[in-house]
Amino acid sequence: MRTVRRWLHGEALGAVLFVLLGFLALFAFFDLVDELGALGTPSLIRPDHRYGLGDALLLVGLLLPSRAYELLPIAVLIGTVYALARLARDSEFTILRTSGLGPMRTLRLMLELGLLFALLTFALGDYVAPPAARQAQLLKAQYRGGISTGATGAWLRERNDDGGVAIVNVRALSPDGALRGIRIYRFDHRGLLHDVIDAEHGAAPAGGGVWQLRQVTLERHQPDGAQLTLQTLPTLDWPTTLGTEMLQVALLKPERMRTLDLFLYARHLERNDQNAQRYAIEFWRKLFYPMGCIVMVVLALPFAYLHFRQPALSGYVFVGVMIGISYVLLNGIFGHVGNLLGWTPWLAAGAPAALYLALSLATLAWLVLRR
Repeated sequence: MRTVRRWLHGEALGAVLFVLLGFLALFAFFDLVDELGALGTPSLIRPDHRYGLGDALLLVGLLLPSRAYELLPIAVLIGTVYALARLARDSEFTILRTSGLGPMRTLRLMLELGLLFALLTFALGDYVAPPAARQAQLLKAQYRGGISTGATGAWLRERNDDGGVAIVNVRALSPDGALRGIRIYRFDHRGLLHDVIDAEHGAAPAGGGVWQLRQVTLERHQPDGAQLTLQTLPTLDWPTTLGTEMLQVALLKPERMRTLDLFLYARHLERNDQNAQRYAIEFWRKLFYPMGCIVMVVLALPFAYLHFRQPALSGYVFVGVMIGISYVLLNGIFGHVGNLLGWTPWLAAGAPAALYLALSLATLAWLVLRR
């Protein structure tokens, strides 16, 4: 079995690596073409420097871990389908079957391979892709402005110990990581507006603490809503539990954040009576996404039990590609529909994987038992 495991895993690993490198080269080319239009743009923090080809290549390289994370399940399916279909075409898998390699033992071997790819996907998605994507966005912001989302930036909400509420709006993160365009609305325990803080710039420590606000305008209001005083301050320290991690989750794409950051941000939204459905679904999708590699190798396994000649190999590989694309599309559709209809987050995130896994096991059982 050790020889069979090494042989099957080696064939599949070689094919998956070849497919993944091909996809990465294709997407890297597209990303580089997109960046060519920005060549020559002056830097916002280094006026003597312009966006050059080296910067574009660095940006494309920083995006590669995110691309690999997104493409790995499809590459696993296509590569495994090709490897198993080629073994079936050359009757090599038939020889293994007649030598005693049963369906359950084959399934176990493929599950071991899928688990290896799942661990690799998880490591890429949690430890490699997020910091690389963050650096890529900061690099892009040096030449194209601050990092923001939508027209008004990020909105956060925090409850105070005295029962009051603070609503924070940060328009953008500057290229050096500082906050820009900060507005803080503070309400008392009765829900009445207490004051409004406007700051041009600021800095937030990691894990929460004291925000250091600069160029501050402070408006204090009476309980009836009338403005009481208006002050202009050069600096102001604002104590809060909100840190840079919360801002990064709010300003950056949630699918490119770490699983732990998504979990903490969803908990923060729930504690402050905000809708956390989108981030809860993204959290469960981050957990279930590596399991897609296991689903893909099980989907590919029935192709080893088919009998065909040389011209049919490309056709079966094309069928595998279509199955992989349908899985990705259904996974995205379930996420959006679950967010709109308020489905249970783990169900919206895990239903496509469970559905395709059941279909692949049913197909494998039909091929083995009936054919």
